[in-house]
Amino acid sequence: MQLLGGDNKALLDAKEVKTGIRTVRVSREHGFQLNGVSRKIKGVCLHHDLGPLGAAVNKTALIRQILMMKEMGCDAIRTSHNMPSTWQMELCDSLGMMVMAESFDMWAAPKCKNGYSRFFKEWAVKDLTNLLLNHRNHPSIVMWSIGNEIPEQGSDEGRLLSIQLQGLCHALDPTRPVTQGLDRVDNALASGVAATMDVPGFNYRLPKYEKGIKLLPQGFLLGSETASAVSSRGVYKFPVAPTDNSQYSSYSSKYDPTAYRRADGQCSSYDVEHCAWSNLPDDDWRYQDDYPWVIGEFVWTGYDYLGEPTPYDDYWPARSSYFGICDLAGLPKDRYWLYRSKWNTQSHTVHLLPHWTWPQRKGKVTPVYCYTDGVEGELFVNGKSQGRVRKNPAERLDRYRLRWNDVKYEPGEIRVVVYDAQGNQIGEDVQRTAGKAARLVAQVEQQHSEANGEDLIYVTVSAQDKQGVFVPTCDANLTFSVSGEARFEAACNGDATSLQSFRQPEMRLFNGQLVVVLRTTQQAGRATLTIKDQRGRMKPAVITLQTY
Repeated sequence: MQLLGGDNKALLDAKEVKTGIRTVRVSREHGFQLNGVSRKIKGVCLHHDLGPLGAAVNKTALIRQILMMKEMGCDAIRTSHNMPSTWQMELCDSLGMMVMAESFDMWAAPKCKNGYSRFFKEWAVKDLTNLLLNHRNHPSIVMWSIGNEIPEQGSDEGRLLSIQLQGLCHALDPTRPVTQGLDRVDNALASGVAATMDVPGFNYRLPKYEKGIKLLPQGFLLGSETASAVSSRGVYKFPVAPTDNSQYSSYSSKYDPTAYRRADGQCSSYDVEHCAWSNLPDDDWRYQDDYPWVIGEFVWTGYDYLGEPTPYDDYWPARSSYFGICDLAGLPKDRYWLYRSKWNTQSHTVHLLPHWTWPQRKGKVTPVYCYTDGVEGELFVNGKSQGRVRKNPAERLDRYRLRWNDVKYEPGEIRVVVYDAQGNQIGEDVQRTAGKAARLVAQVEQQHSEANGEDLIYVTVSAQDKQGVFVPTCDANLTFSVSGEARFEAACNGDATSLQSFRQPEMRLFNGQLVVVLRTTQQAGRATLTIKDQRGRMKPAVITLQTY
C-alpha cells in the first residue's frame, strides 16, 4: 500500500507469499489426478503430537517426520483430526508432500463430554474460514476435509451441514475438492451425505466398498482412513496367525478382560494384527490394485501417538498407540518396510524378519518373512536353502510378502536373496544371532544443526555385541549427559507401556534401541553426548557434535 501525493510516496505494508502452480482433479474416468497425471494416493494420517515432545510444534521434528514418510514412498499426509500449523504446510510445500487439511473431529453432536461440539454452532464457520484463508496458497494442499467420523453422517441434518460446509470451502477455494471421513457407511449412503461430497471418504469398511461404489454418483471413493494395523517394534508373537484382537479391545463385543492375564501389552511385529473394525495393509492394497475406482488411502497412522492404546484400551500401563508405521520415538517398525516395498518405486526394498536371537526357541517353528518389491526369494539358514517362494496373488498374506512358514530356529544366520519378475537378483538381507550386549552405539540422524535454540538433534542409540551385531533383546537402562552447546531435551524408546519420563536423562532400551533428543543453544560450537549403561556392563557411547 502506498500514500500518493506529489513525490512523497512511502511503502506502508508488504507481504511475500510463496506459492506454486499445480492442478488437482478427481473424476470417474481418471481417478485422482495431480498435474494431469492419474495416481493412487499413498497417504498416512498424522496426529498433531510429536512423540516425546508433546503437542508443541517444532520445525526439526516436523522435517524428520516428513522425510521419513517420503523415504517410505508416502506422498500425502492427512492432518487428522486438527487444522495444521502454518509451519507444517510450509514444510510440505518445500519437501513435496501432498496434504489433506482436516478441520473437525465432531460437529454439533458430541462424541465426548468436552469436545468441539460445545463450540460448533458459534465457531465452525469462523474456524473453517480461517483454515482456508490461512492455507489456500499452499500448493501442497490437494484436498480439504470438513470432518472425521461425524455422528450426524446418517441424518438429513448431516447432509445439509455437509452441503453448507463444503459450499463454504468452494466459495473460498474453488480449486480443490472436499471430503470427509465416513465410518458409518450404510448410514452415510442412505442419508445422502456420501453422495454430496466431492470425494466420498470411507474410513475402513472394505466389505462396504463394492456396495458403496454402486450407489455413489461420483464413481470413485477414497480410503480416507485405512488399516489400523497394530504392532510393537521388535516384538514377535507365536504362533503367527492373523487376529483382529477382539478379545483385548473394549471396542469389541468379544472383549474378555481376563485375556489380559496372558498379555504383555504388546502387539506382534509380524504385522498380522489389526483391530475389530479394520484390516491388514494387504487388504487395502488388494482393493486399490484391483479396482480403479479406489483412488488411494490414508493409513492410520504414520507414527504412534500419545493416548488411544488400542487394542489395550483398558490395560495398564499402556499409554500410547500401536497403530504407527513408526513408533513413538520415530523408529521404523517392520511395517515401515512393508509399506516401503509397495510404495517406494525409486529403490528396491529387501527387509527380513524376525530378528534371529531366540535362545528359548531352539528347534521350534519360527516363521520368516521378507518385505520386498521383488517377486521371488530364496531363504538360507546357516547356508542351507529353505527353498524359493514366490508372491501369490491368490493368497491374502502372500500377494505382497514372501513367507517361509515352517523354518525351525537354530542359532546362526538367516539370509534372503530376492529376485525380480525377470529373474534378476535385486538384493539380499541378513539377520544374525547376537551374543551378549557389549557396547552402545550412537548415530546422529541429521548432519547440520543451527545454533538458534530451536533446532533438535536426534540420536539413535543401539546395543551391539562384541562382533558388532545388533542385540534386539537388550533392555538395559541408560543414562545421558550433555556438555557444550546443546541441552538434553527428551528420550523415548517407543515402548507403549513405558512409564519412564521423556524429560529425564535416563531411559531403558526397548528391544535394543531408543532415541535421545538434544536441543541446540544459541551459541555455535561443540557439544558432547555421553551415553552409559546404568549398570556399567556395556562400553559407553560418546559422540561430539558441531552446531553452526
